[in-house]
Order: sequence, then structure tokens, then C-alpha cells
Amino acid sequence: MSPVEKKSRARSPQELYDEIRELLIKTKPKLKDGTTKDETVTGDLHKIASLAQTFTEQRLKSSKKSQLSDFLDQEGVSLWNASGVVRLGSALDSRVVVAALRLAGFRLMEAGLEPKPDTEALLHILQIASKTGATLSELGHNDTASSVLACAAKVIFSLFMLIVVGINFLSKYEEALRNIDDPSGTNQQARACVTAVYLSTRMEAAWREGNEGLAAFMADKVTENDGRLVLLSNHDRETLATKLLDIGKSLLRSCYQDSKLAPEENKANEAIRWMQKAFAVIEHLDCASNAELAELKRSVLRSLARGYFLSSSQDPENLIRAETALEEVIATINPSVDNVSSEYQQLRWMKLAVIKRRKAGDTVLLQALQAIIDNLTYSESNLTDVLQELRTLSQYHQLVTSVTQYCLHRALQCSWSTDAVERLLISLIFHCSKDDKHDRAIQDLHASFKELSDVEFELLKAPATACITLLWQYGDRHYHAGRWKEAADWFSCGTHSIFTSLGPVSSSRCFRKAALAHLKRKDYAHAGSIIRRCPDTEATTQYVIFLIAVYQGLEDEAMISIRNMVHAVDFDRKMILLACRLAHDLDMKNLLLNVLKALLETLNFRENVGNVTEAMTLVRCIIRLIVKLLGEPAADLDRLVAALLHHLKIAVTIAESCEQPAILARDVSWLWRTAYNCAIQACSDWEDREDQISEIFDAARRLLELYTLHATVDVDQAVYIYIVNASFASASGRVMSFRRLRSQTESIESEKYHDLFNEINQSLQRISKVLREEKLSQEDLPRLESSLQILRVFMVEAACHLSDWTTVLATIEEASRSDRDSLETYEAFADALWEDKNCPIHGRYLFSTSQSSSYQPNLVLFTALEATLHACLARGHFSLEKFSRWLRAICIILLTRATGADRSKAIGYVDQAIAVLEEHGDARDGGDLLYPLDERQWLLSTAYNTGLECLHASMVDEAKRWFECSTIICRFVPDGRQRAEKVGKIRWKIRPHGIPQQISTTYSDLLARYPTR
Repeated sequence: MSPVEKKSRARSPQELYDEIRELLIKTKPKLKDGTTKDETVTGDLHKIASLAQTFTEQRLKSSKKSQLSDFLDQEGVSLWNASGVVRLGSALDSRVVVAALRLAGFRLMEAGLEPKPDTEALLHILQIASKTGATLSELGHNDTASSVLACAAKVIFSLFMLIVVGINFLSKYEEALRNIDDPSGTNQQARACVTAVYLSTRMEAAWREGNEGLAAFMADKVTENDGRLVLLSNHDRETLATKLLDIGKSLLRSCYQDSKLAPEENKANEAIRWMQKAFAVIEHLDCASNAELAELKRSVLRSLARGYFLSSSQDPENLIRAETALEEVIATINPSVDNVSSEYQQLRWMKLAVIKRRKAGDTVLLQALQAIIDNLTYSESNLTDVLQELRTLSQYHQLVTSVTQYCLHRALQCSWSTDAVERLLISLIFHCSKDDKHDRAIQDLHASFKELSDVEFELLKAPATACITLLWQYGDRHYHAGRWKEAADWFSCGTHSIFTSLGPVSSSRCFRKAALAHLKRKDYAHAGSIIRRCPDTEATTQYVIFLIAVYQGLEDEAMISIRNMVHAVDFDRKMILLACRLAHDLDMKNLLLNVLKALLETLNFRENVGNVTEAMTLVRCIIRLIVKLLGEPAADLDRLVAALLHHLKIAVTIAESCEQPAILARDVSWLWRTAYNCAIQACSDWEDREDQISEIFDAARRLLELYTLHATVDVDQAVYIYIVNASFASASGRVMSFRRLRSQTESIESEKYHDLFNEINQSLQRISKVLREEKLSQEDLPRLESSLQILRVFMVEAACHLSDWTTVLATIEEASRSDRDSLETYEAFADALWEDKNCPIHGRYLFSTSQSSSYQPNLVLFTALEATLHACLARGHFSLEKFSRWLRAICIILLTRATGADRSKAIGYVDQAIAVLEEHGDARDGGDLLYPLDERQWLLSTAYNTGLECLHASMVDEAKRWFECSTIICRFVPDGRQRAEKVGKIRWKIRPHGIPQQISTTYSDLLARYPTR
């Protein structure tokens, strides 16, 4: 007891009354003008309560009612009523004032109570006491009271003291009420109501004090007496149930301590008991016309369900009870008003949590989730809740798929935002990627894609990109794991029409990825059918086509795809490099050749051409590969030789155009050697390809010349030999080709004759230049001279075709001036002129009358034959048959002119023939004479006839020489002796005038026609 109370007891009732009255006079005006925030008000009210309590104690000791009691009772009623006005405020200071007013009012009414009150008075004072105690208890357990009323610390301290007092005086009046007899039952309901209020107040106060045992005891007392509960009004029962529910909820909240996820099972069970009591109080009440009661009942059931759920680990049956409670609540939902409210959505979520914990089947879970989705008001957070919940159900794979598809269907049906559809679609793709049954996952995806397509839903670019990225990611995952079919299916999903916002580039990429996956599993037909759905103008598509063709062994198709790839807009040289490597690894030389060609084309004909060394290296690779292919059996010579020539020309062009030729020295060296060796080999392996071989020699020669021109060190003499050989071989090959062409064709354009002539002439000039510059050693000169002589033969042959007789004569004379002329050269000259029917021999001049020349037309053949004969006689080794023919031709030409000098020259050649006959006249080849008999006969008849002609012309000396020759020739023909006798006698007798004295009869007859001199 406080010192104030001790001091009060020492005073008389009148003094107490007077002090109470003074305080009331001071306090009541403050209550009327709204100055209740003044802390002196609560302090004065507490003093009034304390004085009134002291007054009551003194009055109870005297057991007499004082006249002052009525006044105190009236003032108590007044203060109590004033608390109702102040109660309208919700601030903490108003509640403190209300508590002080009620406490003071109660103490004053208590002081004015009769010593032996009747039932109504007791009911009234107990009810007042209950409400006062409840108010004080409630305020005492408010943790924020101290901080809000820091300025009124004394008041708060007094309040806590009054709480204990309030509880104690309740029991006194409750016991007095219990002892009152009421045989008629008039006050039965009032007594039940007051008792229930009293017990519930004590229960609540004990709970707030932390005395859980006393609170439970009071709860049992107030709920176990069914007879008393029946007498209570609906409002009182609602109030009681609310208090019981509040205590149960507070126990549920305390089940989680320090953010621990594991509930405290014992507290959960205790909470259930409190909520069961609350439900029992209102279970049988009619809620149809009382919305507040219906809401209370639903609140109790919700709390019960939570309690059952938390305690289900100890008692699994509580899960069924929780589900039952939730179903009962859900059954009370008005579909037209409450169905989609957040509160009732929570009920459905609670039910889902319950059935998840009791491990219900997929069907039950699906129904619960569908109920949530059906009543879902779309928002980003709500959709997130659904998706997060689905993640917790990953073990129910098909269930999650069905729910996601259902939610997607709902989003389309209810016109949710496009963001919702996109999120659901991405979630579905992500979930299906984890399905261990691949075919089912792909089927589920296609079903959802079809639904989107049916409603003409088109994804925007960003979400479509996200979906495609996921599809590629999962496809790549299968691809790298060697699951080719699965990878192809994932890639194919990206080709669906719902992704059209990304354009054809995306679908083409998906098709290509799918085709590559089928290619890996060697399903070439499927891969080919897929890649054909891509535009063929894309380089990447052509590359995939190339791969499919390569693995099928279809080189022609692979080559076509390479050509298409190079000319595509999005071409990248890396593709060609990859194709090149693949062709090399598979040893597909023909394909590799075409790939290298395409790569070279990108270097030479595209922008950003690579450097010269790269181009030359590539040309070397191509030429090396062509040479290898040429060496294989059944090689396609037409194609390969053309390719070889083409790339040799490219090599020459690159080398000639290079600004720094020194960097290509090694390449040029390798190239000329390769070209030269290839041409040498071709001479023995290739038939009827002289022109192409000549072109290869030409390329080798040009590369050799570049090599010598830009060499950084002294060039070996052998290089010049190769230049001579290449130039000579090139010209020779063209001559051989031309000869073959002449044998096959009657008419040849003059242009070709000129080209051949120029080629031979250029070759002659090159070799002559090497000779003049003395680039070769003396040992190599015979080879060079031999090449020159053969080229002169070719020159004569070409000039004959062009009727360029001046060149023919100049060439023959040049050959004759050579130190190393050969018989074969002159033989060739003679043969060429002899066979040329256009060679003039009948008195026409070589040039037109406007040109001056001393050459006669027959001098062309004559010069050739003469040089030939001189060479034959000089070397002493020749063909007697050819010698006889050539001599005959010379003699015919000389005798045709009919001049003394020509006849003199002719008889000189006849003498040469006689000398040959004397040396080789008996030589035979088998049975035939090497010097033909017909030529001998011609010599004999020509000498004899020419002698006669000279004799007729009175050129006796010439005639004598011709007759002498004829006589000698007779020795080398059959019946020579008889012929000699006809020509003249063995002895010749020369008369003074030069006429023979002994001649044959024929000769005498001939001489008789001419007078002697």
C-alpha cells in the first residue's frame, strides 16, 4: 500500500469526502473543456480513486452507510459516463485518462454501495469492476505505453499498481454474487452474463500478466458451463470468443522464435485448445444475419487451420482437421463478392500448404492450384507467388507442367498482360528442360506454342529473345552431351511461328542448329530436309549444306555449296577455312581443291583482300594439291590441267604485281620448280596436250625470269639452263600441236600461223639473249646451240606457212653462220621447203614490184638445199637417199636458170655426186642400194642431155665436161659399159679445134651437124 493510502486511512470519512470533493471540483471542468492531455488530470483521478478506496475501507469497518455515500456514488457514475466520451479518442493519452476515469468512477461507486447490496447492485458493480479491470489490464500490457507517456511516469507506475488492485476486488464481488439466492431465476441471465464477463476479464488479465495457468483455468470455467453459455447473448458470446481467439493467436505467433522456421509444437497445441474453445462458444450461433459473427467464425476456423498445420508433425491427423477447417471456411465464401479477395486467396494457399504436407496426389494438388489460379487477380506479385510455389513442387514434374499450362491458358482467356504470358512461357520452357522424358517435354512445349499461335499471340522481341536463348541453351547442352536427337528437337522449337518477331534470321539459325544435330547422328536425310527450309542465300546455311554433302560423299553438291557460300552477303572467310580443314581431314582432294579456290577468290576479288604472302601461300597449296591429283589414276585431266594453268597465271600475276618481290622469293622458287617438273612429267604422261604443256613451261619460264630478276643473291647458272629449256620446250610443244592440228584440219586461220611464228621468234630471242650475255658455261653451249638450231627449223616451217620467204632465207643464212650447225638442221630446212607446195620455183619474185630485192624465188629452196649439201659433205655422215634427192633438186634449179654460172655450179654438184658414188656407190641396205638407182639414172641422163644442149649451143668445153661426167656415171648404173660406149669411146682424142677424134657413132652423128672451128 502506498504512503498516500496510509495517510488517507488516518483521516476521517468526512476529511476524505472533503478532499475527494475538492479534487472533483478541480478535475471535472478540465474534462469538459477537453484538457485531458494534462497529466494532472490522471494524477488527480488516481488520487480520487485512492481516497475513495480508503473511504470504502473505513465504511466497511463501521458497517454503516454514510450520508456521504450517495454523493460519492453519483460522482462515480458521472466519472464513468465521462470515460465514455473520452473513449472516442484512440491516442494513448486518452486511453490512460479513460482508465483513470473508470478506476475513479468505480471506486466512488464502490464507496457509495450499500453494506449489503442487493442482486442488481452487485451485478452492476461487478460489471463495472470487470470493465475497469479489463481496461487497466489492457493498458498495462501495452508495451508502448511507457514510451508515449514518458512525461507521466508517476501515472503509469500508479496504473500498474491499480491493475493488481482491480483484479483482487473482482473476486470479492463475484463471491458475493454467487452467495445470493435467486429461487425464481429472475436474475439468472444477468448473473450468467456478469459472471462470464468477470471470468473472461480475469482470464484476459491473467494472460496479460503472463499467468497462463490462471488464464487457462478461467477459460475453462467460463466455457465448461454450457448452461451459463446458453444464457449469454450473441454479443457476449462473440466477445468471449474473440478473447479466446486472441489468446490462441498470440500463442500461434509465439510458435516462431527468433525467426526460426521450426514451430514449437507444444505452443501450437495449446493455441489449438484456446481456439477450439472459441469455436465452441459460437459454433451453434446463426451467422446468416450477422456478418460480424460470420467473420468471427471464419477467423476462428482460419486460426484453427493454422494451428492444426503447425502441430501436424506431432499429430499427422491434424492435417486432415486443418483441411476440413479450411474447406468449411471456403464453403462460406460468396462467389459473387468474396471469391477473389486476398483474404480468401490466402485460404486456398493454406489449403495447398496443408495438402502438400500430407503428400496428397497430383490430382488433389492440381485441383488446389487450379482453384488458386481461377480466383487469381492478376498482378506481378500474385503471379510471382504462383511461380515460386511451383518451384517447390519440382518433384511433381508433370503436375507443375499442367499447372503452368493451365495458368498460361487462364492468362490468355482473361486477357492478362503480355508480361504475364511471357513470364509463364519462359517458366514453362525452363521447367520442361528438366523433364527426364524428353518426348513429353517437347510435346508439352509444342502444345503451349500451339495455344499461343491459335489465339494469334506474338511475343515481343525481348521475351522472344529470352525464350530462344533458353531453347538454344538447352539444345546446346544436349548437343555437347552427345544427345543429338534431343538437341535437334530443342532447336526446332525455336522455329515456331510465335517467334516471328525475331525475323527469319532466328528461325534460320534454329534450322541450322537442328540440321547439325541430325548430321551428328548421321541422319543425313533428316538434316537435309531441315536445312532446305532455310533461305539458300545465307552463307551459314550453305556451310551446313556443305557439311551434309561432305559426310554423304556428295562432292559435287559440296562444291556447289562452296561457290554459293563465297558469293553470299554474310560470307565469312572462317567458313572456308573450316571447310578446308574438313576436306583435308577427310582426304577429299578434289573438294579441298575447290575449297582452296574459293578461298583464293575471297582474297583476290573481294574487299579487304589479304596480304600478298597469304595469297601466294594459298596458290602454292592449290598447285601442290593439283599436282597430287594429276598423279592419281583416272585423273580428270581436262579440269585439273585447266586449274593448274589458271593458278600458275595467278601466281605469276601476284609475283609481278608485288611491290616487295623479295618477300616472295621462296614462293617463286618453289613455284617455278613445281611447274617445270610438272611439265617435264606431262611430256611423257599426257597425250595430245602440247599446248597446255607449253603453257606450263611458259609459266615456269616467267617465274624463272622473275626469280632471276629479284633474287637477292647470285643466281646459279643452272637457272638460266632451265629458262632456255622452258622457253624451248614451250615453243616445241606449240609446233607439235600445230602440226597435229594441220593433220586434222585442212584450213587454219592465218592468225594462228602468226601466233606460232611469234612464239618461236620470241623463244629464239630469249635463248639468243642468254647466249649473248654469256650466262652459261662452255659445257652448256652445245645444248643451247642445239635448241637454237631446232627453233630455226620451226621458224622456217612457220615462215613457209606464212610465205615469209625473206625470214626463211635469213634463218637459213643465220644457221649457216653458226659455229655449231648440224646436218639435221639443214635436212629439216630442206624437208620443210621441199614439202611446202607454196614455195615458189617458177621465176616469180619474192616481193612485189614496188620492193627491191635481188633474190629470185627459186633461191629459197636452193639456198636451203645448198646449205644442206655443204653440211652433208662437210660432216661425211648423211643419208645417201636424201643427198641424192637434195642434189637433184639443186641441179634442177641451177639448170632451169640456163646461165653459164649456174651450169658451171650444177656440174660442180654433179662432180660431188660422182665423188659420193665412187665412195659409197656399192653401199647397200639389205638388197637395196643406199644411193637410189633412179637418182643415178637421173644423174646420167641429166649430164648427157645437158652436154647435148651445150654442144648444140656451141659450148664445147661445157659439153665435154658434161659428157665426161655422164661417162663416169655410167659406171654406177646397170649396163653402164654399153651406155658408156654410146656416149663415147674409152679414149678421147681431142682435135686441134677441140673436137674428140674417137667418139661413138651417136656422138659422131651429133658432131657432123656442127662445123669445125
